[in-house]
Parts: sequence; C-alpha cells; structure tokens
Amino acid sequence: MEITTKTDITWFPNSWIRLRINKKVIYFDPAYLKTYFSKYPDKTEYSKWPDPIDGMPNGLEKADFIFITHHHKDHCKRVTVDRLIKQDTKIFAPKSCFKELGDRIILVKPNDTLQINVGISVTVLNAYNTQHGTSTIKQHKKGQGVGYIFRINGLSFYHLGDTDFLVEMELLKDIDVAFIPIGGKFTMNIDEAVKTTITINPKIVVPIHNLGKSFSEFENKLKVKGENIKCIIPTIGQVIKI
Repeated sequence: MEITTKTDITWFPNSWIRLRINKKVIYFDPAYLKTYFSKYPDKTEYSKWPDPIDGMPNGLEKADFIFITHHHKDHCKRVTVDRLIKQDTKIFAPKSCFKELGDRIILVKPNDTLQINVGISVTVLNAYNTQHGTSTIKQHKKGQGVGYIFRINGLSFYHLGDTDFLVEMELLKDIDVAFIPIGGKFTMNIDEAVKTTITINPKIVVPIHNLGKSFSEFENKLKVKGENIKCIIPTIGQVIKI
C-alpha cells in the first residue's frame, strides 16, 4: 500500500518521533533533555535546574496517542508528557515507567496486541540488549522496555525502542516505516542496525538514537547491501512528508 502524502514524521533526539496521519497526532518517546536541544533555536524552556528541566519544541500539537518504550529519562519524562496531553490522550508504557508517569498510563508488555480505535491497532514487542549484540553498555534488561508496531488504516510504523537485534524480528512482515536506533552504546551499532533493517525489510527506514554517530554512514552502508529500502535521514525538528 502506498503511504499517503498526508502523513508526516518529525524527529527530536534521542528517539522522540511525532507522527501525523489521518488527523491523528502520535508521539513516541517524547522527552525534553536540554543537552540534545542546545543548538536548536525553535524551543521554549520553562524551568531550569534544580527544578525538573522542562522545555518544549515550539508549535507541537497535543497528542491523541503517546507511546513510551522504557523508563530512561531520554525516553520517558513526565514534564514533557504533561505538556503534550489533552483530556482524552491515551498513554501506553511498560511497567518500568509507572514511577515516572503514574497510573495515567495504559500498561503494556511484549506480545500484547491492542485495538485502540477503529482502524488503529498496536502490537507490543521486546526491546533489550543482548550479550552478543553490539551495544557496549548492557543497560536495557529484558522485560523493562518495549517496541511498538502502530498500525493505522493498513499502514504500519515500527518504533524499535532501545534494543539490539532480536531473533523475533525475523518474523516481522509488512512494515512500512521503521525507526531504528544506531548509536552503538545503549543500542545496536550502525552495522547491526543495517542487518536489522534488512531483516525487517521496511519500505522506509528512519535512523534515530544516533548519539553522535553518522546517519549518512548508516545510509551508505545500507545502500552497499543493495537493498531496495528507502532511507530518510532526519534533521531535528524538520517535518518529513512521506
């Protein structure tokens, strides 16, 4: 199925994605950390240390759905979520996020499948570091974090969360857009991300969570493999129409 031109994506570091499709606004891992926005001009800072550092890129809409992959502060931050919710926003997160976000969340775990609206469903997957994976710091334990496949009107968007390659990814099919981490410290590195992308075989891949690693290097290595997968390199705050 072709992706409509009414769909767009915006990336903010590390793994914060805004997806706008069919008049719905979806956020994955919205979390404002000042260090990642130090050179980004289009923002407002509401507080500073010792208060919880609270800021926001300007012009963001309130969310219909928010999906949190795990509890680390660059993915799960209450003050950021608070600025993005409206009365009927649904927030999905694993148990590890309960301390930060409280009972407002809809708890999810790997292998859950949720029908959350007409034509909208979510599949929850594992996301963790493996002993043989290329992450150099094994900080993400199995069961604490998740990834999400968000499906809306026949289109699928896979946010992997913080993870290494997992064998169950070999079973995935019909992914339209994948958001894949490449940083290599807390997640898979560029080479493993290329392998993972080829395994998942999405129509479009958007590298995220780069931690200073080169998005272009990922794109070039993917091209060398000869795969017919479109790579879109994100720029912080830039709207990508697909």
